[in-house]
Amino acid sequence: MSNLSTAGRPRVIVFGNEKGGTGKSTLAMHLAVVLLNRGLMVATVDLDSRQGTFTRYTANRTAYAARRGAAIPLSSHHILPPSLAPAEGEAEFTQILDELAGYDVAIVDTPGHDSELSHFAHSHADIIVTPVNDSLIDLDVLALVDPVKRVIQRPSHYAERVWKAKQDRARRDGGSIDWVVVRNRLGQLDARNKRLVGRLLNDLAKRIGFRAAEGIAERVIYRELFLDGLTVEDLAVLGERGSLAMSHVAARQELRSLVMALGLQSTLETGSVSLRRGADGAAGARHGACA
Repeated sequence: MSNLSTAGRPRVIVFGNEKGGTGKSTLAMHLAVVLLNRGLMVATVDLDSRQGTFTRYTANRTAYAARRGAAIPLSSHHILPPSLAPAEGEAEFTQILDELAGYDVAIVDTPGHDSELSHFAHSHADIIVTPVNDSLIDLDVLALVDPVKRVIQRPSHYAERVWKAKQDRARRDGGSIDWVVVRNRLGQLDARNKRLVGRLLNDLAKRIGFRAAEGIAERVIYRELFLDGLTVEDLAVLGERGSLAMSHVAARQELRSLVMALGLQSTLETGSVSLRRGADGAAGARHGACA
């Protein structure tokens, strides 16, 4: 297993978008499980604890493992309450990262609105992942679009926030942030709106310096396993829900493409995915406690 951490800290992947409902928490959980199932030490951090989707997803996973006696790997989960003052939140977030020395990856879910703590987390990211639904409404947080010419006028408020996070990171430790925008919940059919959003995103990527990842399709499988805290990757590992449907296979391939787009392809194993049900199962249990 390759070590993704840098300078004694984990690789920090922040899922961010100042618009809610784009699928940040769901996609963050699926990425976490892909990496967990390949033996990495993964921490999950919820900065959107008022909504709490990320926290409930991880708690459901822990409960499923206990209920079924399943040796599924668990993340080390951490929650920052929304009641913290900005200085307190920043200090606690920094402490969490310090305590995660030795972990490979820390996946951070942020709220779908502006907050000082979210800004701070963005500036500590190695990778920012921004899911965007295939909608001009979602695109509006990244760029203003000319309604007549259908071209980008200028970057919008969230794009400016990421630019500031990059500046803050460079000033603090000389590090850089890789920004990846993921088209999420893509419709299966071609449509004029879908093509327009794709073109505008590609144009914007060239102007403000993000990378556009291959899209994640609209699939029920990404949401239907929430109550058990499972993902499509777990179906292949546990082998308890019958053969994988073609849509499940396609979903797993989409997740693999996301891992590669984020530069984490060294974590992919050749051949079938397998859990080490001995030592790795025990390690997953140790890493599953909520902070």
